[in-house]
Amino acid sequence: MTTLLSRALGSMRHAYRASGADRPFGDPLRAHDVAMEGYFWRFTDPATGRVLIALDGVNRAADGSWSTLGVAAHPNGFLRTAVHPEGHADEDRLGVVSGIAFRGSPDRLHVDLGPDARIDVEVTDPAPWPRRGFGGSSVFQSVPGLNQYWHPWLLGGSARGEAVVGTQTWELDGWQVYAEKNWGKGGFPDSWWWGQAQGFADPSVCVAFAGGEVSAGPLRTTVTAVVVRLPDGHVVRLGDPVVSPVSAEVTDERWSLHGRSARWRVDIEGTGDLAGAHVLPVPLPLERRNVPGAIEHLGARMAVTVRHRGTVVWHGESTVAALEHGGIDRARAEVTRRGHGEDAVDAPPMR
Repeated sequence: MTTLLSRALGSMRHAYRASGADRPFGDPLRAHDVAMEGYFWRFTDPATGRVLIALDGVNRAADGSWSTLGVAAHPNGFLRTAVHPEGHADEDRLGVVSGIAFRGSPDRLHVDLGPDARIDVEVTDPAPWPRRGFGGSSVFQSVPGLNQYWHPWLLGGSARGEAVVGTQTWELDGWQVYAEKNWGKGGFPDSWWWGQAQGFADPSVCVAFAGGEVSAGPLRTTVTAVVVRLPDGHVVRLGDPVVSPVSAEVTDERWSLHGRSARWRVDIEGTGDLAGAHVLPVPLPLERRNVPGAIEHLGARMAVTVRHRGTVVWHGESTVAALEHGGIDRARAEVTRRGHGEDAVDAPPMR
């Protein structure tokens, strides 16, 4: 009887996690066995204005897993994305492996998408997400079956290594580091928005936000989450619709967010030039291919003001912010406007 009960409880726990949800005080860094598990790193050097990103989305098709891979850089405009026939998201800890093309862990990242798209970097002095109860999705973390969950697990760190982006080789030593995960049942909303910035006057500050339509079956709502790591290390998170709502007005070149709770208020204004933005891919898991999905600025401007009980406790501006406006129809239209086909953001499958 005890064995049967244990098996039943184990099956229930697995089914709950496979829905994408994590219980309070759970570990959102482990893989969930959902249709898409995404990993993202961003490296910033305020002194030179250079920015580098790397992404790996492990997608589940009927015949097994595959990966959406990408490397992009600013200001040289470099972009390389690819479909990889393999992909493994670690179920015990944060980790992702896509053959020899992409390997990521909490303290190491190695990417090889060709001789002109390589990253080999170690992350030291990490500033991990400090809250044990919930991740970036807050209480939504525990709701099963959502289309997307979000967790900014690394709010700072120092890089040591090298990257090759196009014809340039960049030494990454001392660059600021940010990393996050997103996962879900594989669907993307009609529109979403995202942003992240370091490069403020105080190097310990980190800002990130993510928003869009969250759905579970017939239930739908629009939610935006904002996270700010202040100079003293305190992390402010707003975005629970009842107790700390965040409003967002977003276009392809402007982001205006305003969030508040009983004690805190955060205002974010961001701008970017569409002509210099990258168009990044999103996966169609069952079809084993990527499509244009997001317009992303890697060297945008962001101004942030944080108030505590009405008093400004921090204000900062960054000129190396990332600002994204997502939507498959929107991204496809931008690729067409630039005179490219969908393959502009997708390379043939890597072998």
